[in-house]
Amino acid sequence: MVAQAVAQVTGAEPERLDLALDTGASLLAAADWTEVSRALVAQAERTVSRAWTVGWRPADLARMVRRELGPVHQELGVDLIAAEQRRHPAAALDRRWHEQLRELATEVWWDGDGAYLAAYAAKHRLDRFALATAALELIRLWALLPPVTPVGPAPGAAAPVEHRAVGPVPGEPKMLSRIRALLAKAESTEYPEEAEALTAKAQQLIAQHSIDEALLTAGQDSSSTPGAVRIGVDNPYESPKAMLLDAVATANRCRTVWAKEFGFCTVIGFDSDLDAVELLYTSLLVQATAAMQRAGSRHHKEGASRTKSFRQSFLIAYAARIRERLTTATAEAVAGHRVGEDGTAERLAPDERLLPALAAREEAVDHTVDRMFPRLTSQRVRVSNADGWYEGRAAADRAALNGRSGSITR
Repeated sequence: MVAQAVAQVTGAEPERLDLALDTGASLLAAADWTEVSRALVAQAERTVSRAWTVGWRPADLARMVRRELGPVHQELGVDLIAAEQRRHPAAALDRRWHEQLRELATEVWWDGDGAYLAAYAAKHRLDRFALATAALELIRLWALLPPVTPVGPAPGAAAPVEHRAVGPVPGEPKMLSRIRALLAKAESTEYPEEAEALTAKAQQLIAQHSIDEALLTAGQDSSSTPGAVRIGVDNPYESPKAMLLDAVATANRCRTVWAKEFGFCTVIGFDSDLDAVELLYTSLLVQATAAMQRAGSRHHKEGASRTKSFRQSFLIAYAARIRERLTTATAEAVAGHRVGEDGTAERLAPDERLLPALAAREEAVDHTVDRMFPRLTSQRVRVSNADGWYEGRAAADRAALNGRSGSITR
């Protein structure tokens, strides 16, 4: 019965979807609720497993639910992802997969799949029909997802690649610990000038760390190859957000590919660089949003609101200025400027192996992009509000790079 209802809803044309949902939910609500619950969880597990095989990951499924459905569906989706994860031992999942499950707070909290729907309905005060409708809508959304370019192996498909953790971990390189300490200090300061100085130092340290890794592998056979992550980029103002992410990625020798229809960018680069991009973009987006809100609404002389054009221009300018600042900090690191133990700049003679090593890494990233995305197009954005542009650049000059000012969804 569950499989039949799912098939009817999944195959329904848009104009007949409401009827298919009402019919399917009515049948399920009137049937043995324990059997329906057990069968529906099993059906959802198969749907989620299929999504893994065509390139989707836990954060991607959750993001699509947030974009297309409602709060009830979101919690239901997290539960059904947790149910499917029971099939896989922890060793079959890579580090980023574990991080996404942790961020979603997946947990099998119910006692037996036959009792799941009743427990969920009681928890959220839903009647059977409403819950059955939500479950069918959710499964339909996931079942119709098209294949996307994978950014890592599906669970159990291959030995998981070990990556460096984003958060502090025992025994991590000293440089990463220093970067995190510097960014925490940048967040805590109330002085824009100090925050700006810390911003530049943080990016220089990150660039130095990337340089050190490039030199370490220069001229050696290394198993290290570029990888990829997906980072959520949602409305409102998704175009300038994608620009900001690209600015951070480019400064850290990564590349981005925006899938606007799915609300995410794929970032391609070496693992330590990907971690830096996630950290810096998260912080900068939170700071940009706060600065934009502080700027308040803007109106034409005639009194009509121009907040949308102001904020769009603000974020475009912010992204452009951040690109300049990060690029300068990276260039200084390449030129031989190094941030010393006391936070002051040192001038060192550049290693003659450096430029060829960096060029080799950039070439490897480019080859990976070409392999993953053989057909790419560019997109332009337009600035229509001068005030927003100038204030956005000013806010970018005040920005500090940190990982603790807030959080965004992947």
